[in-house]
Amino acid sequence: MTKISPSLLAADFCRLDRELDKITAVGAEWLHLDVMDGVFVPNISFGIPVIQSLRKISKLTFDVHLMIQEPLAYVDAFADAGADFLTFHLESGSDPQKTIEAIHARGMKAGISIKPGTPAEAVLPYLPQVELVLVMSVEPGFGGQKFMPSCLDKIRAIRAASDTVEISVDGGINGMTGALCREAGASVLVAGSYVFGAKDPAEAIASLR
Repeated sequence: MTKISPSLLAADFCRLDRELDKITAVGAEWLHLDVMDGVFVPNISFGIPVIQSLRKISKLTFDVHLMIQEPLAYVDAFADAGADFLTFHLESGSDPQKTIEAIHARGMKAGISIKPGTPAEAVLPYLPQVELVLVMSVEPGFGGQKFMPSCLDKIRAIRAASDTVEISVDGGINGMTGALCREAGASVLVAGSYVFGAKDPAEAIASLR
């Protein structure tokens, strides 16, 4: 079954405890946490204290997506904060091999993400070493962007190379685009406003499956 990972950026930050209770009650298994540093992407979101606080009140799988320039320097901090999956960008300034090894050394599952302009072939050598590949279907940094269909060929290429790795897709995901991603081989769908902003979050999540 497709895993649903609602993106915290679309939640009401005045009521995060209620927001997490809401998505948990309607069947979300994961929580996607976008960490941005204002350097790797032109935006700043939230960081370690928020994740630490949420970890105390939630048993969801924390799917932490680092959109930061030097992810290797922060592996220990995010492990201590309670991340389950720690995903970094192949395009970041950290050595991918060392970053994967550091993530595993702290007992987390490693994910590697690629931007829309990065070909699937760039991530294929790392597939035997990671548990997740995150395919960005929008330019990272801001929510509410339009889904890029070009990501579908990347999903197919990655799935053809591995039938075990989790393939997550982030950006412009709704019932229609989610179906396209599932058909291409995605196993995790990241959705922000489509879930948190829905009148009926249960119906929104059901449509993504």
